[in-house]
Amino acid sequence: MSQTLTVVFDGHLLHPDTPINLEPNKRYVITIEPEVATLEKSDAWDVLEKFAGTVEAPSDWAREHDHYLYGIPKYESEINK
Repeated sequence: MSQTLTVVFDGHLLHPDTPINLEPNKRYVITIEPEVATLEKSDAWDVLEKFAGTVEAPSDWAREHDHYLYGIPKYESEINK
């Protein structure tokens, strides 16, 4: 039997957020991990904003995306012919 619980530590004891179904006076092994913070009221734009500017890319990345994704000749070089 495995359960995932969220608890609050008051400095002395762990207090579960919800009732748990465990046998009293029995020993259990507990793994402690910090709770992962969640984005409150976030949407796709918030996620994109978080990652904006974090990718290293050539300055013509948007204009020449087909060249970088599929290897076709650059559009800009065709114009200069």
